[in-house]
Amino acid sequence: MADLEKEINRRRTFAIISHPDAGKTTLTEKLLLYGGAINLAGSVKGKATARHAVSDWMEIEKERGISVTSSVLQFEYDGFCINILDTPGHQDFSEDTYRTLMAADSAVMVIDGAKGVEPQTRKLFKVCGMRGIPIFTFINKMDRDANETLDLLDEIEKELGIETCPINWPIGSGKNFKGVYDRQKKHIVIYSDTQKGTKEGTATVIDYNDDKAVIEAIGEAAKAKLDEDMELFDIAGAEFDIEKVRGGKLTPVFFGSALTNFGVEIFLQNFLEMTTTPLPRKTETGIVDPVKEPFSAFVFKIQANMNKAHRDRLAFMRICSGHFDATKEVRHVQGNKTMRLLQPQQLMADDRKILEEAYAGDVIGVFDPGIFSIGDTVCDPKLDVKYEGIPTFAPEHFARVRQVDTMKRKQFVKGINQIAQEGAIQIFQEIASGMEEIIVGVVGVLQFEVLKYRLTNEYNVEIRMEPLPYEHIRWIKNYEGMDVSKISGTSDMKKIQDLKGRPLLIFVNAWSVGMTLERNPGLELSEFGSAM
Repeated sequence: MADLEKEINRRRTFAIISHPDAGKTTLTEKLLLYGGAINLAGSVKGKATARHAVSDWMEIEKERGISVTSSVLQFEYDGFCINILDTPGHQDFSEDTYRTLMAADSAVMVIDGAKGVEPQTRKLFKVCGMRGIPIFTFINKMDRDANETLDLLDEIEKELGIETCPINWPIGSGKNFKGVYDRQKKHIVIYSDTQKGTKEGTATVIDYNDDKAVIEAIGEAAKAKLDEDMELFDIAGAEFDIEKVRGGKLTPVFFGSALTNFGVEIFLQNFLEMTTTPLPRKTETGIVDPVKEPFSAFVFKIQANMNKAHRDRLAFMRICSGHFDATKEVRHVQGNKTMRLLQPQQLMADDRKILEEAYAGDVIGVFDPGIFSIGDTVCDPKLDVKYEGIPTFAPEHFARVRQVDTMKRKQFVKGINQIAQEGAIQIFQEIASGMEEIIVGVVGVLQFEVLKYRLTNEYNVEIRMEPLPYEHIRWIKNYEGMDVSKISGTSDMKKIQDLKGRPLLIFVNAWSVGMTLERNPGLELSEFGSAM
């Protein structure tokens, strides 16, 4: 038990979230460098010969320079076993981020120092707020001209409704960025410029009470400004409170530059001290303690064709309690069957290592022969638990999709179904039309491009997409025992059904939803799908 508790308590599992281009992937790589997981940082954008970011593995990601799927990265650092869940920054893939946040115990929010809080930051923050998970903020790109520090902190508080507590304070920005002041230890850390792509570089620590040494290092003007800023913040700023941090009410703020490695290790060391060990999780029947209960986990992501050579499909599971032993059988709750998890793996983007064991807090990938769905629970056969399902997002864009070559119907249906099971798209059909007419719904239009790319490259199926004007979807909550054909709607309404045969209504105009409810007393509609 002591060893089990020790192994679980040294785990830290967190997601990294940001607006596109805030530097999330670069920060992730630098954290991996410190853990010795990689030896040379890559470049997401750049020449065709450049190394790509270790967390971006799908071909379209490498071509476009964006992350469209979430990656799982595990490494050791200073006695901790760290699981990073790297999420897509692009808003068109927000539901993948949401599901990933369900598997995390805390989140690191990366903000561009010159741009501050951006639209996608707000959206992701709301998702964190829904779960009440602790948020740590890394204000990045201080090696470029940035907004005033007090203005950035004020913006975070006003825009996101969370108190801020800077753990360190930047000394200048852009060409004048000298380093950071550690508010708790009362010293400044001056960095020499690091060689790009490495973690080398020397940090000089100077006691802030040593006026002469400080002025020599940063200059009189920078010291005077820092003194003034500290005086202002000490009067008006929030005090550090670990309970508020863990309740998602206060965010510790760090400043640095992931590209040049200023402040990254300071952030990592402080973060590991402040963040929690794996947390207890809610099930339909109560709370599961990560140490006291035997093995249990839930599926938060499914990804097909990570390895084109093997045409495989992986289910990603967050272990919530106990010790996973690859030699023992587990129960798949939704399938109501006992089984061995096949080829359990630890992942580093597209590199894999077969696992014999894992612990609460870890994320593992297992081979999925097509039996798992997002939100499924697997556990020790003696345990009777079922984790709460993951809600589906309402699609905002729809298109009718057909394969160009009618002889490839089988590959088309297989491909589109597999991609739908991953949660990247939702597929529907017109009621009573059969599977000839497939309607695809997505949260963001870029997902249509990914769908077309993947069907072409992974399933050798060319498709035509016809955009549809619908923007609003409603699930029928009380459809059982109801004759859906008799629902009287508006001219811009269409009746469709999902893969499980559940009826839905889609509308062009928002006002049509209210009109349909008025015309059909007793009809109950919902904006959210039931748990996946």
